[in-house]
Amino acid sequence: MLYLYTLAMYLVTPIIVLRLLARGVRYRDYHKRWRERFGFFEAPGFAGSLWVHAVSVGEVNAAEPLIKALRNDYPNAPLVVTTVTPTGSERVRQLFGDSVFHVYLPYDLPFAVTRFMRRVRPRLAIIVETEIWPNLYFACRNRGIPLMIVNARLSERSLRGYKPMGSLVARALGCVSQIAAQSRTDAARYRELGADPEKIVVTGNLKFDMPVPYDAELKGDELRHQWGRLRPAWIAGSTHEGEELPVLEAHLEVLTRWPDALLLIAPRHPERFKLVENSARSLGFTVGTRSADRVPSASHQVFVIDAMGELMPFYAASDLAFVGGSLVPIGGHNVLEPAALSTPVLVGPHTFNFEEITLTLIQEGGATRVSSAEELGAHVLQLLRDEPRRDRMGMVARIVFDSERGAVKRVMGMIDRLLQE
Repeated sequence: MLYLYTLAMYLVTPIIVLRLLARGVRYRDYHKRWRERFGFFEAPGFAGSLWVHAVSVGEVNAAEPLIKALRNDYPNAPLVVTTVTPTGSERVRQLFGDSVFHVYLPYDLPFAVTRFMRRVRPRLAIIVETEIWPNLYFACRNRGIPLMIVNARLSERSLRGYKPMGSLVARALGCVSQIAAQSRTDAARYRELGADPEKIVVTGNLKFDMPVPYDAELKGDELRHQWGRLRPAWIAGSTHEGEELPVLEAHLEVLTRWPDALLLIAPRHPERFKLVENSARSLGFTVGTRSADRVPSASHQVFVIDAMGELMPFYAASDLAFVGGSLVPIGGHNVLEPAALSTPVLVGPHTFNFEEITLTLIQEGGATRVSSAEELGAHVLQLLRDEPRRDRMGMVARIVFDSERGAVKRVMGMIDRLLQE
């Protein structure tokens, strides 16, 4: 199975390269540093590094408190952070600057993985959430490098996707020293995939331990002052194709009741910034953008947040937040960011990426599920009309967020034991 898998990886490599070139037409960072994806980069000249892999922006944000804890507890150990996407890379730079060594994760080809390992020389490998790459995992085992999966989650869809390679995935998971699962459901799915039950511990979600920027609420208050404290304002965060148009149509409904209402919209991917701005203008909205206007003015009906890593103050400034990736089958994004700022949350029907967190928020009353795109406008209108309900939802959301913290401490205990061994 490993031979066939590796052969398949070599066969699809030309297609992968063509995809890189194609995506680079729209997003130039895909053309930069592409050699890193094959393990070609200048060796940083250290050994015994602590290596954390986080695929993209969401995983980097989840890993932030853990990386900071590693930096604090192991100040003399070099820290390596790998990502797959340019947006993830940019987020690493924003959060950590030069305090970590960042490089793209190599493709799961034996020569690329070997070259990567020889350059970063890790003493511990930490995979955030779910990335099962057999050649990478076997390379860690063959070199005696302890491998952990932390904040481990496995949706039903991902489980079905791994099943056709069941025996190979089970062997790869045999290389893992510890799996720190987000929930009992995730732990059960990893067991079903073939992981050793004795290596699985339910530690909770690292994202509950994410630092809430100390000035997020202050900046949110300043934003609110800029555009008018009495204006109804709602935000659609981390939206995808297939969601922006329903969001804009929902805002048309809102404007029939509150002509001065403001929609803040933050597309998940930078290549969609201009598309969303143009879509809003084509529907007749007066549009502002973060890059051109910095803050919404009294005349703006829609404001596009065309910047990365700036959502928190806007969540703090909003009356309610719709969290994207949930009206389309992406699986939803991080509902904890608005919850941490006591902002009521709306989500669509597709939240399998954050299944248990979202259900907890809904059951406790901090979030509401919208069953379809057509219903979004009605739900936004209901919440904007009902300030006491918004206040209750925001308070409950913050209580849920605070009550679930502590995963980083539990994961760090596991890391300490592995490194001592």
